[in-house]
Amino acid sequence: MSGEPDALAVVNQLRDLAADPLNRRAIVEDQGCLPGLILFLDHPNPQVVYSALLAVRYLAECRANREKMKGELGMVLSLQNVVQKSTSPGETKLLASEIYEILQSSGEAEASGAASCRRKAQFFLGATNKRAKTVVLEIDGLDDASRRSLCEEALLKIRGVISFTFQMAVKRCVVRIRSDLKAEALGTAIASTKVMKAKQVVKGDDGSEVMIPFEADSQVEVEQNTDIPDYLPEDESPSKALDKAVSRVGSMQDGVGWLATAANFLSRSFYW
Repeated sequence: MSGEPDALAVVNQLRDLAADPLNRRAIVEDQGCLPGLILFLDHPNPQVVYSALLAVRYLAECRANREKMKGELGMVLSLQNVVQKSTSPGETKLLASEIYEILQSSGEAEASGAASCRRKAQFFLGATNKRAKTVVLEIDGLDDASRRSLCEEALLKIRGVISFTFQMAVKRCVVRIRSDLKAEALGTAIASTKVMKAKQVVKGDDGSEVMIPFEADSQVEVEQNTDIPDYLPEDESPSKALDKAVSRVGSMQDGVGWLATAANFLSRSFYW
């Protein structure tokens, strides 16, 4: 078996690097990685497409990245293609739609441009905002990268989860879900790890935060996400540097070599 990483390994590594806020500017500024992620959006493997979308969603959380990302050749068109493609799973379409809306709204400083962007987003997204909601979880036991990986695996298995972002410093996870998915399903999934428990964070009438624990005896049946293949287990991953990339804040120093590997892989594997 060749030691060279395949497309899934490369995109998963980029996704994990992009999950660290300190890496996002460097990834977007790299000449090969952002174009490579765009190419991955047209990949025949749905797992590769979904992982690439998660990486792009992480990168779009950095406001300084959005204009460059929106202007990158093929970005908007590829997102539109994912949304319109009949074979795209529902969660994949919703995630692509969310990214499209974020990038299109980045130019809201110009009133006419913003109105145009909203009209375009409405054309492609339809009632996306009505079909998705955000749930903030405070997770007891979310102490390190290994626990975060357990959370990721649990959340990715839930049908109806669109995207999620971790705030490790405050042990929170912001989850975008379909409007018909109950927040209790997230609590059940986190509890299934046996080492963590979640509470829902909601805003009180006075603007203060209220923690609502999930009832221990109200286990909600979680519909498994079968549209997206399972992620590779760690011991099957061709890159043993993955833990380093995820486990330390400021991991870009370790990730530079992987960025070079990814860019080299992409330059030899794809053509415009």
